[in-house]
Amino acid sequence: MYMKLKDGKSKVLTLSYDDGVVQDIRLIDIMNKHGIKGTFNINSALYRPEDVVREKYYGRLKLSEAKELFKNSPHEVAVHAYTHPFLEKMKTDEVLVEILEDRKAIERDYGVIARGMAYPFGTYSDAVVDALQKCGICYSRTVKSTENFGFPENWLTLHPTCHHNCKNLMTLAKKFVEENSRYPSDNWMFYLWGHSYEFDNNDNWNVIEEFCEYIGGKDDIWYATNIEIYDYIKAYESLQTSVDKTIVHNPTSIDVWFLQSGKTYCVKAGETIYIK
Repeated sequence: MYMKLKDGKSKVLTLSYDDGVVQDIRLIDIMNKHGIKGTFNINSALYRPEDVVREKYYGRLKLSEAKELFKNSPHEVAVHAYTHPFLEKMKTDEVLVEILEDRKAIERDYGVIARGMAYPFGTYSDAVVDALQKCGICYSRTVKSTENFGFPENWLTLHPTCHHNCKNLMTLAKKFVEENSRYPSDNWMFYLWGHSYEFDNNDNWNVIEEFCEYIGGKDDIWYATNIEIYDYIKAYESLQTSVDKTIVHNPTSIDVWFLQSGKTYCVKAGETIYIK
C-alpha cells in the first residue's frame, strides 16, 4: 500500500515566496495565468504604512494591498516572523513572541489559521525548531536547495528543490515534466522558492514567466500550496487499515488516494472501503 497524491497523481508543484513585497502582485498574476499555486510568507510588522505613497514599484506591500491580493485567493499566507530577525540569535521567549505575533496578525487579517512558515534568512537552530512546535507551526521552509523532488523527512526543516535563480532550473523542470520514477510507488514534489523583488533587481522576469508557462497546465501535476501538501500527507498517514489491508478507513476530512497491488484507490473523507 503506497501513497499517491491528489486525484491519484504522482507529481506536485508548489512555490514559496517571502516578505510580502509589491512584486508579488505581478508574480501572482503570472502564477494564476498558468494555474500554479503557492505560499507567501509575511512579516506582519513590516507592511508599508498606508499613508506612504510609492514613487516607484518597489518595497513592501501595504496591509490593504496584501489583503486585496491574498485574502480569498487560492494561495496560502504563512508566517515569516513578525519583524524578520535572525531567530537563532534570540532568546526563546523572543522567538515565541516573533512567531505568535505574526500568526495572530495573519489570522486576524486574512481569516485563516496560520500553521506554515519560512525561516527569515533561512537560518534556524534546534531551539528555534522546538519553539516553532510550541507555537503550532507544522512546517517551515529553509533555503537549502536539494535539486531533487523528494519529500521532507522533517517538515520543520523543509528543504526546497531550488531557488528560481538556480542554473539548473529549467533542466529540473523538464525532468519533472517529462520523466517519471521507475517505481510506480514514488511521488515527486517540485518546490521552488525566492523573493519576487529579485526579478526586478536582476531584470529577469522572463525566468519565472518561462518556468510557469512550461510547467503549468499539466494534467498529471497537482498544483498546491505548501499547507495543502502537508495536510494531504498527514491525512494519508492517518489512514486506518486492517492487517491484510483489505479494509481501509479514512478518519480525516480529506479524500486520499493510494496504490495497492497495481491499482489506485480513493478513500473519501470519513469513508471506509473494502478491497477484495
